[in-house]
Amino acid sequence: MDALGIVVVMVLLLGAAVVAAAVIGTVKAAKAAAVKLERHEANARRAVENVTLKAKTFTKPGPHGQLAAVRLSLRTALDSTRQVLAGGLPQDGQLGEAMQLLTRLDAHAAELDAEMRMLEREPDAARVTAKLAELRERAGRITHSAESLRWAAQDRMRRFADDELSRLTDECANEAGALRHWDTGGGAGDAGAGAGAGAGDGDARVRAGDGGGAGADGRKGLAAGRRPSAEEVLGLAEPLARLADRLRKPNAGGSSAG
Repeated sequence: MDALGIVVVMVLLLGAAVVAAAVIGTVKAAKAAAVKLERHEANARRAVENVTLKAKTFTKPGPHGQLAAVRLSLRTALDSTRQVLAGGLPQDGQLGEAMQLLTRLDAHAAELDAEMRMLEREPDAARVTAKLAELRERAGRITHSAESLRWAAQDRMRRFADDELSRLTDECANEAGALRHWDTGGGAGDAGAGAGAGAGDGDARVRAGDGGGAGADGRKGLAAGRRPSAEEVLGLAEPLARLADRLRKPNAGGSSAG
């Protein structure tokens, strides 16, 4: 009975753990979905506001239209810098410091944008004109800082890309040279083989020459007792002997008859 109770308790504990894990997972998934939804909503809202500001720059002449242009320029600079830094951060961790600086710039830009948004509702155009120069100067400082970060990050990425391409080019050249190994080591081996074959042919020719000399010496040895005649040299000795025999036969017959 005690063992059965222990088993039941373990099963209950296991079931409670599974339920707790399921609840925790559901809560985390819900939070992640909510954060993602908020991010999409914020991006959509910001896109709508940018389109609205762009329309105001064309539809509202005067200081109000200029104020909308300043807001749009500030937003565009910050958004572009954020996209560049966020895109390069996974490959280059040092861009994290630049991202932190951009976050601080975003805070100042948000305050300035809120002030300019309030000023857009100001019906007195003279007051808007009076405040416009100061607001444009502050926005220009933030814009310049954001652009400096973006341009530096772009130059850094391009430099890293150029260095990587140079290393890759060198590696490809080395690999191509290794694949063409016969141009150096193989060619030397072929030349050595050719030289060996030439030497063998030369030795064969030398041996053949030595044999020929021995044969010539042998022929000289056979003929060393006497000097060959002209008939022997020309090969006429045997025909001349036969002709002489034929000429002698009639003379022999005539002498017998007498």
